[in-house]
Amino acid sequence: MSKPETPDTRYYLDLDLKKGSIIDWGYDDRFNLVGEELPFPQHRIFLSKGQYHKLAKKAGS
Repeated sequence: MSKPETPDTRYYLDLDLKKGSIIDWGYDDRFNLVGEELPFPQHRIFLSKGQYHKLAKKAGS
């Protein structure tokens, strides 16, 4: 079962800057993402809903 998407949903992509690879991607409520810090050299990029769904579509094919 997938998480519900609400107006407070935020989509993200976690990157490893040293390796140049994707660590994780997904979505969650913005209140669950606030204050969550990733250790260096990881970085989180927030995506629009359309960008996230294009990524999910490509990953599924």
